Amino acid sequence: MGILQAVTLGVVQGLTEFLPVSSSGHLIFFPHLFGWGDQGITFDVVLHLGTLVAVVVYFRKKLWSIIIELLKKKNWQQKFKESDDGRMGWFLFLSIIPAGLVGLLLGDMVEEHLRSTHLVALSLIFWGIVLWFADEFSERNKNHTDLTWKRVISIACAQALALIPGTSRSGVTMTAGLLSKLSKKDAAEFSFLMSVPIIFLAGGLKILELFKNIHALELNFMSMFIGFIASAVSGFFAIGFLLKMIQKWSFKPFAVYRILIGILILLFL
Repeated sequence: MGILQAVTLGVVQGLTEFLPVSSSGHLIFFPHLFGWGDQGITFDVVLHLGTLVAVVVYFRKKLWSIIIELLKKKNWQQKFKESDDGRMGWFLFLSIIPAGLVGLLLGDMVEEHLRSTHLVALSLIFWGIVLWFADEFSERNKNHTDLTWKRVISIACAQALALIPGTSRSGVTMTAGLLSKLSKKDAAEFSFLMSVPIIFLAGGLKILELFKNIHALELNFMSMFIGFIASAVSGFFAIGFLLKMIQKWSFKPFAVYRILIGILILLFL
């Protein structure tokens, strides 16, 4: 893999992980677009870890407050009832369960059989329409302090759907947040915070698997490092861009983009 390809895929991952347009989908169809070979799931995992660094750095103060609250010598009920950060910490743990279970049960099947440009295109279009509907018609009179375990479970179950390429983890969780009556800003921020534990666990498992089989792999560590840095830097700026954009406008431009790019993929790829 050349430097240009590594940088391109890193920037694509960084931008699309946090914009509701599907990073996995773009990482599948971009190589087709430029005539590159499939970079493989290992490289994709490294890029996802780059975006993990981006969200941790961007929300470092919030995440640190959550960690401090969870480490205090209180029982879980006190932490849940007495502190917004404590409650958010428990909600983030809860959000891991649906996607974690689906990933353990179906992850290999997804990697082997669902990396298809046709499936990416159909997912982009379908979830783009759902995002448009949620942005246009949902009530948005709640904020993160109104989150309940039922709302969190519904958003977490939506996150599990993101294993299907083209769905978009951020897109489907933001959509579920809007349908749960969260404001645009709170739906986006909760989606970003939810990404931390799930990317950390999924990426960690993949890295362990990588080291177990490293003797059988041909790896270009320089390309991986370059892609990782490109992903982290572009992801950091993508978070700030989205939060500013949705406060001024809406999610509709992203919904339109998803639908148009899905149609173009079906027509030309």
